[in-house]
Amino acid sequence: MRVHVRALLTIAAVFWAALAINAGATGTEPAIDPQVDPAACLVAIAANDDDKIMAVCGSLIDSQKTARGDRIKALMARAAVFSRRNQVDRAIADYDAVVLLDAALADVYNSRGELWRKTGDRRKALADFDAAIKRNPDFAAARTNYKDLVLELERLGALMAVYNKPSFNCARARRAVEKAICADPALANLDREITAVNAKVIERARAANPPAGRTLQHEQDAFVARRNAGFGQADFDLLKAMRARLDQLLAIERAM
Repeated sequence: MRVHVRALLTIAAVFWAALAINAGATGTEPAIDPQVDPAACLVAIAANDDDKIMAVCGSLIDSQKTARGDRIKALMARAAVFSRRNQVDRAIADYDAVVLLDAALADVYNSRGELWRKTGDRRKALADFDAAIKRNPDFAAARTNYKDLVLELERLGALMAVYNKPSFNCARARRAVEKAICADPALANLDREITAVNAKVIERARAANPPAGRTLQHEQDAFVARRNAGFGQADFDLLKAMRARLDQLLAIERAM
């Protein structure tokens, strides 16, 4: 029995040895995936060579053997190139990958926030600027971006509050022309713009020359009188008249 077992072990050893020799002879052993050399990518990054970054950093990003720090550098560099080339979605995707590797990099959140703002997604942009500040409270660029975006959102909120509303209180409208303006969003917005631009040009004019400011106010009063008198007449186009007045005021503003 012992002889039989020993014979079986000997046969198995010979079998596996033959397999090993055969694999070596035919070159079918598993290949070792070598670590990608980051040198070329890092040199391209140091030289700010966009074309070279795109050509050589991709393999560094894709390889599973790339060191974490080198992959982050390559992703950030490529994201910056995508951003400069206005390939916003691809830049954001690379910054997303960086965040997964290291969630503590404040500049990544700030850069991604700027891209989100460019796409019009202010909510995500504000969240990224806030994240950048939390990670680096002294990050001046992120703080500026956050403040500017908050002010922009406040302005948008103020505009939405008066959108499709004229410069006067519709609840107190008595004239037919005023009721028509209140009933038409386009006319309401025009009326509000006319009033705002008129106030601006009068203020500027008065600061330099008070009589000029009074003249501009008289012109506005005359326009309102013509508008009120003309409304309802067959040959009077209220929308056209209001657009013409706004264009006139904008021209005055540009000339100041």
